[in-house]
Amino acid sequence: MNDGERPIAQPSRGLRRGFVAPAAVVRPALRALVRQEWLHAERIPRTGAILAVNHISELDPLSVAHMVYNQGLLPAVLAKAELWKVPVLRRVLQSTRMIPVERSRDGGRSLAAAQAALDEGRVIIVYPEGTVTRDPEGWPMSARSGAVRLALQTGAPLIPVGQWGMQELLPYPGFRLSPFPRKTARVLVGEPVDLDDLRGGPLTAAVLRVGTERMMDAVTELVAQLRGEPAPAWRWDLRTGRREGTA
Repeated sequence: MNDGERPIAQPSRGLRRGFVAPAAVVRPALRALVRQEWLHAERIPRTGAILAVNHISELDPLSVAHMVYNQGLLPAVLAKAELWKVPVLRRVLQSTRMIPVERSRDGGRSLAAAQAALDEGRVIIVYPEGTVTRDPEGWPMSARSGAVRLALQTGAPLIPVGQWGMQELLPYPGFRLSPFPRKTARVLVGEPVDLDDLRGGPLTAAVLRVGTERMMDAVTELVAQLRGEPAPAWRWDLRTGRREGTA
């Protein structure tokens, strides 16, 4: 199935109701804390998509989900399973049917849940780096292949998204908000990553690696546009603690 053949689905009324109370709290809170600029949000397809976003702050999921929700779409964030252990937060995550990811023993369950959410017409939000960037200058790091695998398995469009500014409101590490002076968080939505030549064949490690590099190149270019400066030639590798390709 290619992108043009995806069926048009609509989330159920029950699912939509699950977003009403959280949205009533989160939207005004974010508006009060930070100026938000959403650039080319109209590029998000109405029939379900996968957003691959760079990760700069623990507030990222709220910020990007807010953008998606304001387009009249329902977001489904892939988030670390530990968040479901927080009592109040667990109820919100359950009512909005977000997708827990067990980092060490997921066994593909999160991707299966994401595919089901796509079939409902929801927008999947993925942070391919797996954690807030550790790059000393805040650039996107090397990434995991799950978003590309999901896009190739489902035919859903893979949309790169760059963001910058939310890390000034809530820097990593730590949970100390810095709302004054008021910050501006900007999100730039790109055009779909071209994966057509990778579709239809086996999902080998090489195929996933090529697709993942394309995805992160696109995300990094969007971040560079927001920052108004060129990105480094190599990406930070969390495993080695240095930029790839450097001595």
